[in-house]
Amino acid sequence: MHLAPESPGVLHDILQRAGPLEAVSPRQGERLRRGTIYVAPPDRHLIVEPGQLRLTKAPRENRFRPAVDPLFRSAAQSYGPATIGVILTGNLDDGTAGLAAIKQLGGTAIVQDPDDALFPAMPESAIANVAVDHVLPLAELARLLTALAVEHPGSRTAEVPLLVDVENRIAKEEHAMDSELAKVSRPSTFACPECHGVLQELIDTVPLRFRCHTGHAYSVESLIAAVNHGVEEAMWNSIRALQEAAMLLESVSALTAPGAAQDEMRVMHGRHPGPPSKTGAGWRCRAGLLALGSSYSPPLPDPARAGPVADRGFRPRLQ
Repeated sequence: MHLAPESPGVLHDILQRAGPLEAVSPRQGERLRRGTIYVAPPDRHLIVEPGQLRLTKAPRENRFRPAVDPLFRSAAQSYGPATIGVILTGNLDDGTAGLAAIKQLGGTAIVQDPDDALFPAMPESAIANVAVDHVLPLAELARLLTALAVEHPGSRTAEVPLLVDVENRIAKEEHAMDSELAKVSRPSTFACPECHGVLQELIDTVPLRFRCHTGHAYSVESLIAAVNHGVEEAMWNSIRALQEAAMLLESVSALTAPGAAQDEMRVMHGRHPGPPSKTGAGWRCRAGLLALGSSYSPPLPDPARAGPVADRGFRPRLQ
């Protein structure tokens, strides 16, 4: 579940009231206990290690921290075939990469039936990209988990893939380039939406995924979402800057003395023998408009027109 960094983190209290199992927000290094639900605190990845939990502030994955993929990958590396991963309703494709790691290391993959999900994108992505073991409605999930929990998982046979190990080391706050990221990736032509470093394309991942050299991770879906967010944010910043510039220049123009503005406009049009004064407000308005570049196309005021300076047409105009 995605949580805002400033969230008070009350999900464990809600789960505690909803059923008989104890639900907690774990502390750093807390030992794993049977029959306990552990909920990642806001702004921390929850990492599973043999017998204990680790909380880290490693780079965000798919734009969020905590994220489900570091949880799944670390559990798979620590417990192999004894790991069970479950993907429920949700948007985009969070959890697909982590579920794939669970399957690689002999664990069990369960996905909610997309037809039963309020938001089917996450279940659909998992089914499309991972050889899942069970697809079922939410109402049947508890019975299946109870049955699987009493089965003997068997011993680990698969070695931990280098990519899984590298990504787990990054999630444990090891620097991405020190974690051998270069061995499992190649440079792409894209930039990280968060830190603007070069994104590395992870080799042989399905679906395609990226990491930058500081460690931020993106699936294609989350990368597109992040880029779209950045484009919209840049557009609104541009609109704000243009509006503020227009208000500033109109205010300065309105404060310019009519005679001074008229003289400076004559100089600009070559109708005055004297050199242009670069200290007057009119000149500063003109310079400010030029500094804005082609975004503005201000009409030059006509000195012959009567009326206050603010009515002489000296107004910024959007193209």
